[in-house]
Amino acid sequence: MTDTAFVNDARVMSKGQVTIPKNVRTVLGISTGDRVTFVVEGNKVTVVNSAIYALQRFQGQMKGEAQKVGFNSEDEVAEWITSSRREES
Repeated sequence: MTDTAFVNDARVMSKGQVTIPKNVRTVLGISTGDRVTFVVEGNKVTVVNSAIYALQRFQGQMKGEAQKVGFNSEDEVAEWITSSRREES
């Protein structure tokens, strides 16, 4: 995402539908067919790209798990993945 800050608005249609403005879609990396997630905190709503949001949540949940099983670097994790794939072949 970008550090660009701006304000944009959109009209809510009769069925509750809103068109996400193009510049907002661009910043969020949203294309036709993509999904968005609405994160509601109090009276604030944040719209995020669902794929990116899911990945960020997963990364948060997995934080520290590699160290718990003895991996101390990303290189060690990558090496384990590579060797595991070789064993499967």
